[in-house]
Amino acid sequence: MKNYFLIAFAGLVLSSCNVNDTNENNYLRQTTADNIDATNDFYDNAETFELPVKSIAIEGEIENPGIVDFSKIPLRSIIVKETLLTENGDQFVGAYRYDGYALYDILNLVKLNKKNKEEFNPIIDLYVQLENDKGEKVNISWGEIFYPNHLQEIIIAKRVMRIVPSKTKELWPLPVSGKLVVASDLITERNISDPVKITVKSYPKSFETVKGLKPLYSPTIDIFDENKKVVTLTENPKELQIEEYHTIFYGRGKGIHSTQPFTGVMLRDILKDYIEFNKKNIREGIFLVVAKDGYRGTFTFSEVMNRNDQSEILLVCRPEVNDNGIFRLFPACDFFSDRAIKGINAIYFSANEQ
Repeated sequence: MKNYFLIAFAGLVLSSCNVNDTNENNYLRQTTADNIDATNDFYDNAETFELPVKSIAIEGEIENPGIVDFSKIPLRSIIVKETLLTENGDQFVGAYRYDGYALYDILNLVKLNKKNKEEFNPIIDLYVQLENDKGEKVNISWGEIFYPNHLQEIIIAKRVMRIVPSKTKELWPLPVSGKLVVASDLITERNISDPVKITVKSYPKSFETVKGLKPLYSPTIDIFDENKKVVTLTENPKELQIEEYHTIFYGRGKGIHSTQPFTGVMLRDILKDYIEFNKKNIREGIFLVVAKDGYRGTFTFSEVMNRNDQSEILLVCRPEVNDNGIFRLFPACDFFSDRAIKGINAIYFSANEQ
C-alpha cells in the first residue's frame, strides 16, 4: 500500500510539473529557465521573454476573411540563427528559440476561393503575402506552409529565448515585438516584425491548361526575370555538379509513385547567374514554374535560393524521355510530389507587387 501511495504521489507531482511548464495549448517546452541542466534540452536554459503580437487580418482569395483568433491556435517552437544581408557581407544577429503561432495553423481553416480556379484548380500556384505596420512585405509559397517535410516551422513569434553559448555567455539582442520567423531561411530577412495582414493570392499569370496532354514534352526551358527572357536551357549546364537524391516519391492523390532516386542539378545553381541575391528578392521574390500543359507551381526566392537545411530543389534533365520530358523538378523539401512539375517549358521570376 505504501509503495502504491508513493507511486501515485510521484505521478501527481510530475503531472503538476508538466502543467506549470506548459500553457493551455499543450506547448511542450518549459518557459522557466533550466539553470541547473536538469534536462538534456539545450533550448530551455535561458529566460523566456514575451513579445507583444498585434492583431492580424486575413484576406485575399478566401471565402472567410477576418481577424486571427490566437486563442484557438496552439503554440509551436522553432530554433533559428538569425543573420542579415549587409553591404559588408552576412551579419550574424543571434541564435534564438521562438515560440509562436504557425502559419500552418493560422491558415488551416481558411476556405480558398482562387481567382483562377476555373483555369487552374490545384492549390500549388498559391502564395501568401505578409505585411507589417511599416509597409514591409514578405511572400511565402503555399507549398512552404502545407507541403514541407517539416511542418509548422513558419511562425508568428510571441515568445523568445536566447540560445546562449555555454563558454562565452554572450547575450544576443532581443526583439521587442512579435515577428514572423521562417526557420528554413539561411539569411533571415523575411523575419519581419509586427505583421498585421496576411493576404492569400494566386500567381496572376494565365496559361492555357490542357489536362492529359500527350506527349507532355518540351525540349527547352525559357527563364524570365520580370518578363524579360534571360536564358533558354536545352540541357542542364555541364559545369554544374550532378546530385543524386534518394527518395520515397509519394503523391497527395495517387500515393506512392516510386522509390527510385532523382538525379539532377540544384535549381539555385542555374538561377544564381540570372537572378540577383538581394534583400528585396529574399523577401518578395517568387518563381512560377510552368509546364507545357499549363500545370504550374510557385516557389519563393528563399525556398529555392536561401535554404539552411540542404533540402534543395533539383532540376532533372532527361533528353531520352519522350513524354513527361525533358525537364522536371524534384523538390526535396516537399513531403508530397505535387510540385515535382514535369514537362517544364518556362520559369518566371518576379519580386514586384503581384
